[in-house]
Amino acid sequence: MHEYSIIQSLVDSVEIHAARHPNAAVKRLRVSIGELSGVDATLLATAYEVFRFGTICDDAVLDIVPVAACWSCVRCGGEIPKGEVLRCGPCDAEAKLTAGDEILLDQIELEVQ
Repeated sequence: MHEYSIIQSLVDSVEIHAARHPNAAVKRLRVSIGELSGVDATLLATAYEVFRFGTICDDAVLDIVPVAACWSCVRCGGEIPKGEVLRCGPCDAEAKLTAGDEILLDQIELEVQ
């Protein structure tokens, strides 16, 4: 279950960023998870709940934002509808994935004391 290693990396990153603000408490994290990232959002949330205790994220809420997979034409940039063949109708060029495979720490909410 790689969700635990993702949470470990998330907490490590939060510790680095929070260290720039002495005496600040981490209150909320927002993470974007692409549907093609290979990460199960439910398992990630469970891993966070287990792992966060005793860390800088002990009192922080985790918000997980799902990101839908999107493809576009490499030539004209036109969007390829989900479920369609991954080629552009007008250009007959191949499609590239433009969103949906990311795992991003988008926001850290701190309370400065």
